[in-house]
Amino acid sequence: MRKRRLIWALASAVLPATLSWLLADTGKVITGVVTDGAQPVSGAVVRVQATSISTTTNGRGEFTLGGLPNLPAMPLTAWALGYYIAGPVTAKPSDSGISFALRKIPAADNPSYAWASGLSSAGQDVNCQNCHADIQPKSPQLPFDEWQLDAHGTSAQNRRFLSMYNGTDLSGQNQSPLTRYVYQRDYGLVPLPPDPNAPYYGPGFKLDFPQSAGNCAACHLPAAAVGAPYDTDPNTVTGVGRESVACDFCHKVWSVKLDPSTGNPYPNTPGVLSFELRRPPAGQQFFAGPYDDVGPGEDTLSPLQNQSQICAPCHFAQFWGVQIYNSFGEWLASPYSDPVKGQTCQDCHMPHRGATLPARADKGGIVRDPKAVFSHLMPGAKDQSLLESVAGLAIDAHQSGALIHVTVTVSNDKAGHHIPTDHPSRNMLLIVSATDSGNQNLLSLDGPVVPSWGGAGSAPEDYGGKPGRGFAKILEQLWTEVAPTAAYWSPTVLREDTRIPALSKDVSEYDFLAPATGGAVRVAAKLVFRRAFRQLSSWKQWNDPDILMKQSAVSVAATAPSIVPLAVVHAATLLRNVLLAPGSIATVYGTGLASASAGAGGTRVVVRDQSGAEADANLLYVSSGQINFVLPGGAAVGNAVLKVMRDNQLAGAAQILLASVAPGLFTANGKETGPAAAMVLYVAADGSQTVVPAFTCRTAGNCDTAPISIQPEGARTYLSLYGTGIRGVSSLAGVKVTIGGTSVPVLSAGAQMQYAGLDQVNVELPSSLAGKGAVPVILFADRLAANAVLINVR
Repeated sequence: MRKRRLIWALASAVLPATLSWLLADTGKVITGVVTDGAQPVSGAVVRVQATSISTTTNGRGEFTLGGLPNLPAMPLTAWALGYYIAGPVTAKPSDSGISFALRKIPAADNPSYAWASGLSSAGQDVNCQNCHADIQPKSPQLPFDEWQLDAHGTSAQNRRFLSMYNGTDLSGQNQSPLTRYVYQRDYGLVPLPPDPNAPYYGPGFKLDFPQSAGNCAACHLPAAAVGAPYDTDPNTVTGVGRESVACDFCHKVWSVKLDPSTGNPYPNTPGVLSFELRRPPAGQQFFAGPYDDVGPGEDTLSPLQNQSQICAPCHFAQFWGVQIYNSFGEWLASPYSDPVKGQTCQDCHMPHRGATLPARADKGGIVRDPKAVFSHLMPGAKDQSLLESVAGLAIDAHQSGALIHVTVTVSNDKAGHHIPTDHPSRNMLLIVSATDSGNQNLLSLDGPVVPSWGGAGSAPEDYGGKPGRGFAKILEQLWTEVAPTAAYWSPTVLREDTRIPALSKDVSEYDFLAPATGGAVRVAAKLVFRRAFRQLSSWKQWNDPDILMKQSAVSVAATAPSIVPLAVVHAATLLRNVLLAPGSIATVYGTGLASASAGAGGTRVVVRDQSGAEADANLLYVSSGQINFVLPGGAAVGNAVLKVMRDNQLAGAAQILLASVAPGLFTANGKETGPAAAMVLYVAADGSQTVVPAFTCRTAGNCDTAPISIQPEGARTYLSLYGTGIRGVSSLAGVKVTIGGTSVPVLSAGAQMQYAGLDQVNVELPSSLAGKGAVPVILFADRLAANAVLINVR
């Protein structure tokens, strides 16, 4: 028997290349019967082992097997649902009376079963490594070698998983503080956001629920958790239970509990809570697999092994009523779930890699068609080749007047679920750029921008605020309002879901200002995948590089736009290319800013902030060459674009940089420096008040300081300074004023309230300033200095 099996295996190995003539149908048949030892079994599959040549038994358990290869003898197997595989039995063409007696599989699960280790080092006779691993694997092809490298084979020791479970960084040495709680009368204890003054290494289940083990092990360590899905701490598991998604566990899965009304698992039943197992009684064994012809042994075909439903328990989960994991549900709702035309999870995530042996030949492995051997090296969220294959990226660009108009289409071409999917920290970014012939970025005037969670810094990988799109499921923690969050074990709210469903497209449009001199414009787009939000990765020190999924570029021959450059200045300092603050006053200079016919009524100043939000500025003065305006108070800080629209047409645009504060003080002569546009308040000892200007003007713009008299003891002298860009200061303590090098008390600072954009700072002048003469006044707001102005203290 052993010799004949080896001959058959050798023939199978060389068949595709040199012995294809053996497949010629001899016209002969083999007949026989399949029983359960007593009664005939109908519908049983009888197969020439490791081939597609098969037949099924009739109602009397009889079979006739034709289409036989031109071999003197061949091994046959038999299988029926609910039975172990029988055989192989050696038969020759024209043989009759071949019989198989099938043995029933266990009718129920045995919770007392001791899991078999997959590792030969465990010392058990029954283990996977002995037969399903190469002796010295160079390029893993056998299932055990692949499993050890796969995420399923490392799920228990996955340092990223453990850092989320324990609330640590990747090293596991640094842990965030335990979650703080506050009592609310209506709701009891509710969590507080992380303490900004304490070291923080990201969220963790054990930070929120230090006395609970949770149900994470139900998927990450299923063999350990099957008897205690809510009481298994991944940190304390030992033995076979620590072998991640263990071989023995998967091959003991017999069915999955699904809601017949939805086809999905029931709510709150992740992992082992949705699996039905067949652990055998003592003295027996049971392995469910994808083949109906494995033998001899205690194996059976489980159709579930070749169906997406086996993935459902760990790829569909709700927490606190919010759908978190749903790649199975997304597949089920897509055309890919069509039983005839669709594809299964295994088609993409257990692809055929050319292997022909599920087990080593010296351990009885039989050569199979490579299309029948599924890889256990299951590509997923860290596999670049898989990610490169799932999405499409197309760019269309052309010039329209002063604008380079760009349309970008991102398509989910080959993923059977949304992209990205499952873990809510996964995200995908589209970054769009347009550059001139000198490789300088063109001004982005319209279109979506990458959200701030794409990175809000100056590093090359900080894409927040740049033209493009972000694709993610955005969860917000219910009580702390932290968003985006991946701490889904606490109550969350789904704020946004911009992911792309299977076979769907996302189309976005952008406008860039054509180069002032025209010339070649390069429009580029790239699609990158991140396994986690940038902030979370920073906290956890995961440091996974971006995965480039797709990139594309096109060229546009641009002509010079018929608009002139704009100069935007701070209204108080009169400086260009400086910080401006939301709610502050600024001036823009250009030509043709106002229509001769419509006047100021046909002009708008629009500010587009880093988040992509647009708002109109409040216009104070409008002429053809100059507009004074107040920047929108709600604009986000960061890079922004100022657009002047004349009669609904673009008249000019400029990039500006917004900050919370951009302090500047006005002078009486309307210049950057000079006498302060300030008022002096004298309060006499009897409480009477006198207000006088701190300046005097002979003609408009021709001003000088007016002397200020420090009042005697018992009376007070106050100075009111007027400026802009100050109201956004973090606190009154953030405002400092020095006069002649002497720090003076700041009494108040904020909006002046009477005039739009005007800020007022009130200080008291101490007696020590008396006799100082002309001295500079310097104001600091959150450590940023305003322009120096002058007063004269006699």
